[in-house]
Amino acid sequence: MCGGGEMAKKAGWAIAVHGGAGVDPALPSERQERAKRLLRRCLDLGSHALAAGASAIDVVEAVVRELETDPTFNSGRGSALTSEGTVEMEASIMDGQHRRCGAVSGLTTVKNPVSLARLVMDRSPHSYLAFEGAERFARLQGVETVDNEYFITEDNVGMLKLAKEADSILFDYRIPLAESCSKAALGIEPMNGLPLSVYAQETVGCVAVDALGRCAAATSTGGLMNKSPGRVGDSPIVGAGTYACELCAVSCTGEGEAILRATLARDVAALMEYKGLPLCEAVDYAIRVRLDEGKAGLIAVSSLGDVACGFNCTGMFRGYATSDGLLDVAIWD
Repeated sequence: MCGGGEMAKKAGWAIAVHGGAGVDPALPSERQERAKRLLRRCLDLGSHALAAGASAIDVVEAVVRELETDPTFNSGRGSALTSEGTVEMEASIMDGQHRRCGAVSGLTTVKNPVSLARLVMDRSPHSYLAFEGAERFARLQGVETVDNEYFITEDNVGMLKLAKEADSILFDYRIPLAESCSKAALGIEPMNGLPLSVYAQETVGCVAVDALGRCAAATSTGGLMNKSPGRVGDSPIVGAGTYACELCAVSCTGEGEAILRATLARDVAALMEYKGLPLCEAVDYAIRVRLDEGKAGLIAVSSLGDVACGFNCTGMFRGYATSDGLLDVAIWD
């Protein structure tokens, strides 16, 4: 499906945000509303900046920083835990104007991974730094760091316990905790031969096009609950979880291994570039055809100010705003 519509305009800014694809239908309404309030706050932040003439790359970094600071979703504070009970975060950012990018993985102390990814892009000769090399670069750049415990929440400690009891990699770490929970109750499904529960929000992202038609994208995540230490997903992989070029910007969320195989974000851009598809049709095709049996979603903007989203699972936390006053925050189809 392609939600959020496609607002064809000759000029004007637009922004979209997401808090993960695949939402437990039984998620309590209070948690749904809390997530929607956070998305609205991020849209307000980004919209005001774009209206004031800010660049798309500055806006996506600022919005994802806001998402990383709030524990509602799985990025920064509130990140999913590894099997060892620690946090390993990853993020990427891309400026479509010159196709410049920066990415980081395996972060354990950097408060805002997306900003370190921006520094990799702006202040290093590289595009991607990981684990101790990324942490060392962070120290050299003087970014804010905190103890790993800062990122760990009580809810995620409880979900890690459930994951270990079920011998599962939990995707849906936001399902309310229960005193006892069997594999059947968790709704475990296979992913790459591994047990995996029903899908829920897990990654955050933002895409924007500014008044000059420049596109940018940023994505940040803590990964999968109970993942193996050292696992790297799609979010920091340019072309898979994040991509931006002269035509569009894309941020993906969902089953990372499926997104990696599909090079999903780049595929949307390629469909526009080589097949001449408009944004919404490119998003629809990529979601329907490229994911095989994987579950995922994405948000996208075009240089014309169009906005589109797509997902093939139960829902996606998402929202968008445009310069002509359109605004929406949604979860379900």
